[in-house]
Amino acid sequence: MIKKVGQIMLYVNNQDDALKFWTEKVGFSKISEEDNGQGLRWIEIAPTKEAETSFVLHNKEFIAKMQPELNLQTPSIMFYSENLDTLYKDFSDNNIKVGEIVSMPSGRVFNFADNEENYFAIMEKK
Repeated sequence: MIKKVGQIMLYVNNQDDALKFWTEKVGFSKISEEDNGQGLRWIEIAPTKEAETSFVLHNKEFIAKMQPELNLQTPSIMFYSENLDTLYKDFSDNNIKVGEIVSMPSGRVFNFADNEENYFAIMEKK
């Protein structure tokens, strides 16, 4: 039985740029970094060091060569925030590309793009 999501794989073109985006602009923490010395490098990041779910940044080109059958597209991910207005301002101030805040039946939400133009969404949950 599955009880929770452990890690989400994000396949990126530039791991160092992606790490800077997620840690310096979004505010995630770097949890760990591994390199097998043969081209396989992965970087684990999360909203906090205590988070139950983390992202692993993988080199898209390397993984495509290693496992060409994998879908390397960015998954559609919805984050939750308790203070959407403050987060929206923080993202805007950090030069993160953000969409308008819109009201949905389930709550207010906005989307944002990473440095590779992958889009994510954030919904207000109090």
